[in-house]
Amino acid sequence: MNAAQRAAMAVAAVVLVAAVAQAEDAIRKQPVRFKPGTSAETIRNTLKGDETIDYVLAASAGQRMTVTLKSSNSSLYFNVLPPGSEEAIFIGSTSGNTWSGDLLKDGDYSVRVYLMRNAARRDEKATYALTIGVSGSKAEK
Repeated sequence: MNAAQRAAMAVAAVVLVAAVAQAEDAIRKQPVRFKPGTSAETIRNTLKGDETIDYVLAASAGQRMTVTLKSSNSSLYFNVLPPGSEEAIFIGSTSGNTWSGDLLKDGDYSVRVYLMRNAARRDEKATYALTIGVSGSKAEK
């Protein structure tokens, strides 16, 4: 590989890193807190185009999380991401709009709501109700 090719690859790497950082910055984070005496919350909101919202809530290993999404747009989905990871433990676009699972780690979980790329490109809008619940007690260590 000559110097010009190495320079071109270095520029491409910088552009890629900047694009990834910009995409991550575009994700709006919204904390989820349950009202006293409750273990679930229903969030009603609207999303448009390429907007993405992470609903973030603290949960513990041994608890069970349940998430349900109802939307006016069939291209709206959610993913569930465990603490400290961008690798989803649930992907709504392939598995549907309801998920329930036992949590394996303590920390902040994210429920990421987004429009599929085709709908986002058309700048479509989606009104939705997202219900997030956590039950059970923390696992013994």
